[in-house]
Order: sequence, then structure tokens, then C-alpha cells
Amino acid sequence: MEQAPYEIPRIPASAGALVFDAAGRLLILRPTYKAGWTIPGGQMEADGETPWEACRREAREEIGVEIDTGRLACVDFLRPREGRPGGVRFLFDCGVLDAEESGQVEVQVEEIAEFCFVPVAEALELLSGPLRRRVRAALRGRRCQYLEDGRPVGGVRN
Repeated sequence: MEQAPYEIPRIPASAGALVFDAAGRLLILRPTYKAGWTIPGGQMEADGETPWEACRREAREEIGVEIDTGRLACVDFLRPREGRPGGVRFLFDCGVLDAEESGQVEVQVEEIAEFCFVPVAEALELLSGPLRRRVRAALRGRRCQYLEDGRPVGGVRN
């Protein structure tokens, strides 16, 4: 009897970037491929791309900005649900674009319908529930936040 090949479980991973302007407003994007607003970011490539590399690549592709520095602000584990694979989401605080850089944001028109810098409170209203919770947690302090389904986990000190 031939034995089935061993399959290693796969968990999708993505990385996102919190990018601000000099006035402290958060950059948000309205994608063409799904409803609502989001931040720069996306799936990590399966070729061994790291979360930081994915964050930088996605920012370069989606908004035409080269991100050079960042701080890991949040790691969120999403449990799989019916029709959704779950995964791990890495969120980096990439700091502030100066006035010149903010004026040079150029979106990838195939994927991004529009972008804007908005006050954080307004951005939180526009982002989806899991992303909203992730961004809110990331902005709480200077230490990396660990979340599950966008929520703090008992027993884990953040």
C-alpha cells in the first residue's frame, strides 16, 4: 500500500504598514477588488519573503513609497473559519512621510481606487472590524501587541 505524502500545514501570512503624514493622519486605501478601506499591505510571497520584506514590497507596489524604517507594532493570529483560511497578520508602524513624500504617493491603479490621509479616529471608523482592532491595538503603545482575532489574549503581557 502506497503511503500518502506528508503535507505540512500552511497558514497564510500577510504584512501591513501604518503610514502617517506630518499632521498625524493615517494613510488608508480603497481597493478595487473588495469593499471598504484598508492600509497598505498584503500576502507574503511563498518564496521565503519575510514579513518586513512583504510590508516594504506592498508599500512600494500599492503607494509608490519606499519604506526604510519601521517598528513591529502588532502580530495577530486569525483563526480559520468557514470559507476563510485564517492566518497571521504582521503590522508595522512605518512612521511619518514628510510633506514631499506625502505628495508623491502614487497608487497602483489596478488594485487601489483611491487613497487619503485621515485622522486616526476617522480611519478606525472606515476600516473593517479585524483591521480596526489591529490598528487600534498597534497604536496603544510602543511595545508590540500580540492578538488573536484582533483581540488581546489573557496571560500575554503586551
